[in-house]
Amino acid sequence: MRGWVSEAITRIEADFQRSADTHLFRLDVPGITGVDIYLKDESTHPTGSLKHRLARSLFLYALCNGKLQEGRPVIEASSGSTAVSEAYFARMLGLPFIAVMPKSTARSKIELIEFYGGQCHFVGSAPEMHDAAVALAETTGGYFMDQFMYAERATDWRGNNNIADSIFTQMAREPHPIPAAIVMSAGTGGTSATLGRYVRYRGYNTELVVVDPENSVFFDSYQSGDKTLTRACSSRIEGIGRPKVEPSFQHDVVDRMIQVPDTASVATILWLEALIGRKAGASTGTNIWGALQVAREMMAEGREGSIVTLMCDSGRRYLDTYYNPDWVAERIGDISPHLDVLADFTPTR
Repeated sequence: MRGWVSEAITRIEADFQRSADTHLFRLDVPGITGVDIYLKDESTHPTGSLKHRLARSLFLYALCNGKLQEGRPVIEASSGSTAVSEAYFARMLGLPFIAVMPKSTARSKIELIEFYGGQCHFVGSAPEMHDAAVALAETTGGYFMDQFMYAERATDWRGNNNIADSIFTQMAREPHPIPAAIVMSAGTGGTSATLGRYVRYRGYNTELVVVDPENSVFFDSYQSGDKTLTRACSSRIEGIGRPKVEPSFQHDVVDRMIQVPDTASVATILWLEALIGRKAGASTGTNIWGALQVAREMMAEGREGSIVTLMCDSGRRYLDTYYNPDWVAERIGDISPHLDVLADFTPTR
């Protein structure tokens, strides 16, 4: 048993050593002056998203806590990207993998999970995922990875090349090396917890701004202080927003939150594609919409500085959803008012 665990950890660490860090690049936004906006491109991970970091940390955490065994299935409740990344690591270790997800999950993500050897177990909506995963783990003798429970503790927030450490290292030679703000959306809450803890640990005067989509309770819970809030519906922005306040979401390390309309999130990824020639997932739109609001506030106050946010994954996974005008009109709504707002940021284009 100990030998298998040691070999499994070695394989994961070797994979990490072969992977270069993700790029951080500056967005050239003509309508923004005195404030530099940077986008950390997490879509370049081997499995194509920010969740690659989380999946690696969760597997290492489970291995070092004696939870994974050779041949024992791994179960996860995920709307897609976490499951894709966990399927990758499960295949690396020769473990069966089953993802519990809503039926509405993008077909491209389902195909990626299956590509890495995983299976998909579908439920009606996000609120059903957790209980279904627990039941599946019991019936199969598998281990429920439970990203929403363990995400905030699986990553070493003090450094060790986590995403916060990476951001500040890459910003070191920029005109404003210590960001005035880092803008991040929350799915499990693990990344925002890592960022907030790291900023405090290092003593940086950086504001952590967490953006939240509609149909998510994080924003309302943060505003009210009530961690028992729930919703009966799922977020329409895949990968972020939750119907209940997950244990990994750490209110106390968040400086403030902004609620972003879903129509704004989708409009922003179309605006971003026109700006940089690349497609991103809708959660990236949520992040950038928030970053633009913070930039506008800083400009109004006469402040200069930098803002960092994240490209969570590529838009190639969403060609049949967020990049399909008919689907957007039916499922999200009219995005044209927010496209008009975004046009103010790019007056010369």
